[in-house]
This record gives sequence, C-alpha cells and structure tokens, in this order.
Amino acid sequence: MPFDEAALATLDFSRIREALASRAATRLGVERAQSLSPSASADFVARALDELEDALFGVSLSLGGVQDVRPLVERAAEGRVLSGQELLEVGYTLDAAMTVKRSVATNSRGPLLNVVTTFAGSGLADHTLIVRRVLESIDRGGEVRDDATPKLRELRRRLGPLRDRIRERLTNTLEQWADVLQENIVTLRRDRYVVPVQASRVGQVQGIIVDSSASGQTYFVEPASITPLNNELARLLLDEEAEVRRILTELSGLVAQDEGIHGTILTLAELDLIASKARLARDWRLNRPKPGPDGVYDLKEARHPLIDNAVSNDLSLGTASSGEVRLILITGPNMGGKTATLKTLGLAVLMHQCGLYVAATSATLPIVNDVLVDIGDEQSIEASLSTFASHLKHLRQILEVADRRTLVLIDELGSGTDPQEGAALSQAIIERLLSQDARGVITSHLAPLKLFALETPGLKNASMGFDLAALAPTYRLQVGQPGRSYALAIARRMGLPEGVMGRAETILGPEGGLLEALLENLEQERAQLSADLSAARAARISVESELGRVQQERAAIQSRRDELIAEASQKAETLYVNALEQVRSLRARAREESGRPRVLEELRQLRRTAQAERPQAQVEAPRGDPLRAGSIVDVPAYGATGQVLEVRGDELVVQLGVMKVNVRRRDVRMKVEDAPKVKAKSSFVGTTTTTFQTELQLRGHHVEEAVEELRQAVGEAHALKESPLRVVHGKGQGVLRRLLRDYLKSDKRVESFHDAEPNQGGHGVTIVNIRR
Repeated sequence: MPFDEAALATLDFSRIREALASRAATRLGVERAQSLSPSASADFVARALDELEDALFGVSLSLGGVQDVRPLVERAAEGRVLSGQELLEVGYTLDAAMTVKRSVATNSRGPLLNVVTTFAGSGLADHTLIVRRVLESIDRGGEVRDDATPKLRELRRRLGPLRDRIRERLTNTLEQWADVLQENIVTLRRDRYVVPVQASRVGQVQGIIVDSSASGQTYFVEPASITPLNNELARLLLDEEAEVRRILTELSGLVAQDEGIHGTILTLAELDLIASKARLARDWRLNRPKPGPDGVYDLKEARHPLIDNAVSNDLSLGTASSGEVRLILITGPNMGGKTATLKTLGLAVLMHQCGLYVAATSATLPIVNDVLVDIGDEQSIEASLSTFASHLKHLRQILEVADRRTLVLIDELGSGTDPQEGAALSQAIIERLLSQDARGVITSHLAPLKLFALETPGLKNASMGFDLAALAPTYRLQVGQPGRSYALAIARRMGLPEGVMGRAETILGPEGGLLEALLENLEQERAQLSADLSAARAARISVESELGRVQQERAAIQSRRDELIAEASQKAETLYVNALEQVRSLRARAREESGRPRVLEELRQLRRTAQAERPQAQVEAPRGDPLRAGSIVDVPAYGATGQVLEVRGDELVVQLGVMKVNVRRRDVRMKVEDAPKVKAKSSFVGTTTTTFQTELQLRGHHVEEAVEELRQAVGEAHALKESPLRVVHGKGQGVLRRLLRDYLKSDKRVESFHDAEPNQGGHGVTIVNIRR
C-alpha cells in the first residue's frame, strides 16, 4: 500500500524531494527525485542504502554528457529520420552510459554493479555499434563526415574542384561585363553561382536570370558559359543530399532497433538519483540508519533536516532503555518545538524507507507500512468542516489502521473543543492506540493528559525545555517530565497588570495551581541533578587530565633516565677506549725497551684501571646467584667435588675429574670457601713478573674485546717469557673459540696452541705456547 501523499506533504517531504532534484545532474534524475516515494519493503530499503553507501565510499558517479534522449528515441521508433545533431546527442548519452558501466565495474563493491547490470531488466546495455557508427559518421558540429561512406567521400571530392572552376570562369566574366554589373562580385543564389547585373542593362548580357534583389534594381544572372557547370554542381549536390539522408536514415534505424536503450535510460535515471542521495548525505551530514525490529525506534542526536542549526534530541520508542514506551506525550508552551519534534521523527522514517541517510548521529529504525499524521489546521468551508471536525476525521482514519507497524504522529490532540471533553476524548483515543500496540508521538496542552501519562504503562510524559528568564524555548526534549504551560508566568513577565494576574490565580485556585507547582519542583530537581551531573563530568575530566599529565611526566622522567644511562655508558666507553690506546702506546714502548720492568708494570696498572672503568657485561646467571662458571661445587649424587664449566639456566655443566656431568642447580652445594673467588667476569691481571696469571677468562666477552685482551696477554707473556697461557673461552656454539684461534694463527709470538685435557676444560679451553 503506497504512503498517503497528504501525510507526506504535511511532513514537508516535498522539500526533501526538491533538495534531491536540485542535486541531480540530468533531467532524468530530476524526474526520478521528484517522484521518489517511501517503500515498505525491507529488501528494497536495505538494497537502496547499500547502493548509497557504494556511491559515497566506492564509486564516483559522473554522468557528464547524459541527455534526456527519450523523445529522440521515440521519434526514431516511429520511423522518423533524426538530424545529425540529434544522433550525436543519442551517441554521446549512450557513450557516457557505457563509461559509467566500466567505472562501476572497476570500482564498485557490488551494489552499484547490480544496478548497472540488472536494473529495469537489462541495466546499462552495450551500445558499442550505435556509438561507433554515430561518432564515425557525424562530426562535432552535427554534420555528416566526408568519409562517412565511400560514395559521399567521392561526391565531396568532386564538388571542391568543380566549384573552383565555376568561380574561375565567373571571375573572367566579371572583366567582360564590368560595365553592366551592379557590383564586381561572384555570389550564390539558389545553390547556383551568379553575378549581380544592373536591372536596366540586363538585356545586354547572355545568361539566365536566377533571382533579383528586394529593391528590383539588381538581377542575379547566371552567364550562359557556366550553365553546364552549374548544372553539374546541382546534380552532385542532389546526389550528396540523398547520400546524407540515406546515412541519417540508417543511423536512425539503428537507434530504433536497439531494444536496450530504454533500460539504459531508466538505469541512468536511477544512478543519477543515487548520486543525488550521496550529495545530499554529504551536504546535510546525514548518517546511515540501522534496521530495527517492528516497533523499535532509537535515534541519537536527531535533528530536523530542513531547519538550519536545528537543536538535536534523543528519541526512543519500544526499546529497553525507554522502558518499552510505545507512545510519548509531549506537553509545554507554544513555539517550543513540539511540532518540529514530530516532523523530525516522521522525516527520519520516510527518508530511511526511501533509501536515504537520516539526520541523526545514529539511528535504529523499523520498516513501517504507513506514517499516520494529524498535524495542522485543515479547516474547510467548502466541505463544511471545522478545525475540530477535520481532526476527528483524521483521528478516525488513524484508529482504523494504527498498529505496531505504523507510526502515529498527532499534534495538539484534544484541541479545538471544550478542554474537559477534549481531555476525555483524547484519553480514550490514547487508550485505543495503546491497545492496538501502536507507536508514535502525541502533543497536547491538556493538563489531565499529563496525569494520565504518569499512571499509564506504555505512555510517557515529555516536554520541550523553556527558559523562563529569557522567555524563549530551548528546543530540548526532556523525556520523563511533563511540560508546564507557563501561561501565567509569561503573562506576568510581559507586563500584564498585577491585579489581573492576582485575579487569574484566584480563579485558578490552589487545586488548579497544584500541578504547575509540582512540575516546577520537578524542574528544579531536574536542574539540580543536571548541575550535579555536569560537575561530576567536569571533575572526571579534571582527574583524567591530571592523570594524563602525571603519565607524561613519568614518561619524561623515564626518557631522561634512559638518556643519562646512555650518556654514562658512552662516557665509560670513551674512557675505556682511551685506556686501551694508552695500553697500546706502552706496549710499543715495552717492545723497544723490553728489559725495563717499569714499563710492563705501568702497562699492567693501566689495564687494571681500564678494566675497572669500562661497562661490565651482563652475566647470564640471575642477579645475586653465586653459581657461575669457575665455581667449585660439591655434587652429592656422585660423591665428588668439581668446577662449574657452564651455566645453562637451571642446569650446570660440572667437571668431575676426567668426566663432565650435567646436573640441576638444586643438586649441587657450593663450597663456602670458594664463593668469594667467583667473579662475573675474569680478566688477565698481574703486578710483577713473579705474579703473572697464566689463565685468561674470556667467556661472555664480545669478539673484538676478547681478541684485544688475548693479543695484550700474549704480548705481556712474551715479554715476561711466561708460557703456556691458558685461555678459557667456553664451548657454546664455538664461534669465539674459532675466532680466537684464527688470531693465534696470525700472531708470530705464538709457537703453538691446542685444546686442554678433557678433565681441564677440553674444547672450552685453549692452551697457548709462547715463543721464547
């Protein structure tokens, strides 16, 4: 069942159509927008919204070059011949249609592709033949091209030289007839070349009079000498005209025979409508609504799309958050926005079911069968209907069809008659609507309805905000609070005599003002709660801001700490490098003065200082763990004591005599007297020749560092004539062992090297023999 056009007009839906039509690119789109109507099909609505989303975020629909060629196609179908310009319009339109089809096929995510391929039975059909033939035969000026056919090309090839010959002969004639000519020119009359001769002397020339001037003073004469040439020219022109007409007739026939043009035109109109919807969504900042079950409406920050800078409101019906409210009763003063709120909801529903986005931040809307409206004064003298009778007529129609799948919008229920009778009738109407499970919004000024809404499940009070101090509405919807009329308050602020105001209050009596006083107290409490809520929100924002500041400061401190650590590390590394450079210098001096123990002592002292100041490498064992490589431990399970060769997490490799065993950390006991001797990293140290340490601990060192220490140790051992040198590098992956041995091969001070005995470290220790 189609939606009632009168209801659409009451809700100003025609202005939505006009806004769409103004954004259409073609006459086809304008007509489509002006005839747009809501649909009660959920599938249609979902498909239309998908198409709109595709146009907004997928394909840019450009319909440039599209014309309304329906009259031309109809003329061609009737057997009429289209002109070159008309054929060109058809060709450009069909070419633009195929361009759109290619664009959609390339960029569409699906919905628009369905439109161009299946709409109106065929969508955008393939018109390659017509477009190619038209563009090959007609130039941009709408004239048939010379090369449209071989025959036309030959005719026009002959016409040019023939015209040149005629003009050449006429030029010679001008010299012979100079005395009788009106002007010394060659002109063209009735497609024949002639010369202007004075009327009084026309008898002195031989030729055919073709035409005369308007004044009769000049005759246009075709000299007898060029008559055969003019005849030949006329024949060629007739042949050319016939060939051109044949070409235009053939092209018009192609247009008439193409059955897909009708579907293409309808599809172009639909695409233009979709593009207009996309432009409207961008211009009005509309959002896509979500489908909801029957009777469920939930709009956040909904606004009237046709009002500039409209105040937005939340509106819910049939949702859990609204307490399953089915009808909302809005009360309050005139000009407060009650009718605008009705139309906001009505337009949102209509736009949704036309496949349009809606004016709300978010919206959940059902599919309704109709929008039932009673808004405005439709008094009719001709029909003998008063305003009240007109309302009753609409209300009767609404009660006949209202249910869960309709939206009821009633403005000023119960107005136009006695307030008591109007209130009774209004209450009965609302009860009937609730019994029919209808959904909707009703506005009224009747105080009894406010009390009725407080006691009736499914019906909820609401009001439009009003600033009494400024005597101006706020247009804010306040659900759950009935509205005050403010009649006496506004009258007093407007300056009515106090005597009149006092008399009005006396007539109203204490009972009459009881409800207004109650509503005033509710408003004050609501204002206080709103102020408290605002204060709580402000406090929360302040706390969140302070938290953010503290987090930023913490991050800054962390960053500064990292910078200081990096700076200290760099400084220590620099000191270490400087110390190594001094060691190299002293080593060079020791080579020159090998007999001086003082140089070697200074060298060893510098090495001790450099080792103390350089950054310490991280130890693989956990912090505070005394068990490290080199520790002496008891292994009760074997009844023996041995040295720890490697620490592998919770597992230790221990040398017990001639064998190595893997034991768990908890299965060994460290010898107390050995604990102080365990170091995170051992290094080659010495003070005098007699105290030179022949064991060099390089396990855990970087390659470059290990090679440098080995080179220095070999140099000191060679200078002190100490041999052999025991180098502990561990097994691991064998990389450090291989690189250290590569160095030993190149050092001429090394006589030989080999693995230690199995019970002395095996492949984890290299014995270096120094040349003497």
